[in-house]
Amino acid sequence: MNLPIERLMQYFAGVDWGAVGAGVLRVVLVLVIARVLIAVLHSAFRRFEQELERRAAAQGEGALEARKRAETLVRLLRQGVVLVIWIMAVLIILGQIGINIGPILAGAGVAGLAVGFGAQNLVRDVISGFFLILENQVRVGDVAVVNGTGGLVEAINFRTLILRDLSGIVHIFPNGTINSLSNLTKEWSAYVFEIGVAYKEDTDHVVEVLHRVAKGLRADEYFGPLLIDDVEIFGVDQLADSAVIIKGRIRTRPIKQWEVGRQFLRRVKQAFDREGIEIPFPHRSLYVGEATKPLAVQILEGSRGGPS
Repeated sequence: MNLPIERLMQYFAGVDWGAVGAGVLRVVLVLVIARVLIAVLHSAFRRFEQELERRAAAQGEGALEARKRAETLVRLLRQGVVLVIWIMAVLIILGQIGINIGPILAGAGVAGLAVGFGAQNLVRDVISGFFLILENQVRVGDVAVVNGTGGLVEAINFRTLILRDLSGIVHIFPNGTINSLSNLTKEWSAYVFEIGVAYKEDTDHVVEVLHRVAKGLRADEYFGPLLIDDVEIFGVDQLADSAVIIKGRIRTRPIKQWEVGRQFLRRVKQAFDREGIEIPFPHRSLYVGEATKPLAVQILEGSRGGPS
């Protein structure tokens, strides 16, 4: 019954505990170095992010825009560098515990070549995502329309871009599949309005009222700072079926166009009510009588020699 214990004792007696302790110490040292290196890189990336923001501000780019771009670019770089560090640490640890990593590297190379043929889409997504950020096409916090789907950009990774629409639905697009991208909040945003008034209204008077509303909005303590410049009123844009359309544009800070636009329309409605300006709705006029009889009745009466 003591035979297994004796064999176990003999086995441990033959172990070079000094070598084991040195190996464990080296493994711990590798992990500590990896952690310290990652911490140093995090600090370096924070300084790099601040430098990007400073340079963007010096070039006239808004603080919010500069921060979004820097955060997105630095996050992608950080993910890639941290991944490389941990892969190198794992390979070194395998070498320290006596595992020959040569065949592993060779096998990884062959496997990588084989996987590369089947992972062309993945490589395409990663490269597309890198240039998406490098060219400053879109950043986290922007509102964009991707392949016809609009929403707030919540994340940009090496492989995917993530949007959340107004209903809260999350849409995930592989970067390589993005065929069209429209950024609604880059540097500044705009709210384009088309206001219809009745044909009987004096359009010059209507434009004057709109200018007064725009001036009041510009002077507002809350909404005024959200506007980049004065409201642009282009004038009469269309003669539609039931209304004369007056078109204009409000340039705002990024993502503020909808809030400012809703407030502008609210004030326009109130001003039109005070001025008695009609905002029309589609309607039809119906005439009942015998001014013009149906063709069949006219023919019938003509064949009879006129109405009786």
